[in-house]
Amino acid sequence: MDLLSVIRRWHFRQHVPIREIAQRSGLSRNTIRRYLRSDVSVPRFRTPGRPSKLDPFAEKLTAWLLQEARKSRKQKRTTKQLHVDLVKLGYAGSYARVAAFVRGWKAERQRDHQTSGRGTFVPLAFAPGEAFQFDWSEDYAVLAARPVKLQVAHTKLAHSRAFIVRAYPMQTHEMLFDALAETFRVLGGVPDRGIFDNMKTAVDKIGVGKARQVNLRFAAMASHYLFEAEFCNPASGWEKGQVEKNVQDARRRLWHKTPSFPDLNTLNVWLEEQCIVQWGQIPHGLLPGTIADVHAAEAASLMRLGQPFDGFVEHTKRVSPTCLVTFERNRYSVPASFANRPVSLRVYPWRLVIAAEGQILCEHGRIIERSHQTPGRTVYDWRHYLAVLQRKPGALRNGAPFLEMPEAFRTLQGSLLKRPGGDREMVEILALVLHHDEQAVLCAVELALEAGVPTKTHVLNILHRLIDGKVLSPAPVDAPQALRLDQEPVADVERYDTLREARHAS
Repeated sequence: MDLLSVIRRWHFRQHVPIREIAQRSGLSRNTIRRYLRSDVSVPRFRTPGRPSKLDPFAEKLTAWLLQEARKSRKQKRTTKQLHVDLVKLGYAGSYARVAAFVRGWKAERQRDHQTSGRGTFVPLAFAPGEAFQFDWSEDYAVLAARPVKLQVAHTKLAHSRAFIVRAYPMQTHEMLFDALAETFRVLGGVPDRGIFDNMKTAVDKIGVGKARQVNLRFAAMASHYLFEAEFCNPASGWEKGQVEKNVQDARRRLWHKTPSFPDLNTLNVWLEEQCIVQWGQIPHGLLPGTIADVHAAEAASLMRLGQPFDGFVEHTKRVSPTCLVTFERNRYSVPASFANRPVSLRVYPWRLVIAAEGQILCEHGRIIERSHQTPGRTVYDWRHYLAVLQRKPGALRNGAPFLEMPEAFRTLQGSLLKRPGGDREMVEILALVLHHDEQAVLCAVELALEAGVPTKTHVLNILHRLIDGKVLSPAPVDAPQALRLDQEPVADVERYDTLREARHAS
């Protein structure tokens, strides 16, 4: 291009003959004449068509790209995955050629969309209390000194743009219900409708247009909070563009400066505080004032929050002969009277509740293990096996559930099992927990150990005295005024010594 500019200046400004220009540049006179006759200041060269190893697979790759374009972002195959699939079909070319083809296809598709007007959008406006938008994202945080991938729930009011961010280990029903319950608590009420994408925890089947087969538990939650659920068209994130942008903003405002936390609950408390602080710092943009100012005015338009939704997911489980139910590769104990029987397992975000016959049997803290390579854990409650011990006292010696008994019980067990019949005696002491307060029984055992008399009879004696209140110091008697002494005697132990030394008549 520089040489062409020089040739044109020589000819049109300095009037140098074409023969001399050819001598100076080394080009043929015909080439120089063609350049001078052309009105184009920059020469265009034709790229000759060359055969490529990708040509036999171009039609197949185009079909794959059309299929991937209809999928959600998380379900799409990357270009590297497409290259690997082509290699399986016999493609022997390089990855760079496939990547160039994909870039060209996407650029041409984008030009077609802009030409047809499909890339044009209309700004949206929402009335106070009209709607909120919800979306999930994946982010990382440092919990207990190690990085953990988290599923982050984003909720944003469409009018005031007040937002709440909460982190969870998974995108499940119970996590979704907890996220919305906590969000409505912080926002101070519930809008008229909620805008969601077609997440599996809400939509079982996508119909034609806006028709959706909504999950029953999600529908129950929406009915409890009295908001109308509205779902976007597939791959149409602009229909809830505010919360989509909030996902990007949260990474810059929150996650890039997130410190280390001991657990997930502490992280969520910090996220809630940071969100509320940022309400007062971020201007609304369309309305005067900050997000906090507009939210304060919108709060009156929100429906007041009543009782929180009991957001559990119920599963029917059968208790094993070892009094255990299995959930997410972990095992949890159940009272022995329900062994080999069906029970209802109610799954909450952080706990599991086991019920049967209309009553709550027990409750355990939920163990969430993200790695499938981690072996499952077993959570015992030794009280659940007391009924079995009464029939099989020998199981106390090596029973795994009884390794988690309080230290006083284990110390007493070590003393009793050294004598004949000690296992039966220990079982009878543990069975006292079924009829008396466990802390009272534990206190009686500790007192018996301190006295150096670790026997069932002594423990029972102390327990009954504790129940009757005789072990504790007696409370002062509030005597009537007429019965009170003007001069109350002073307790003096030395008086007994004088009486003992005094001589008495025989």
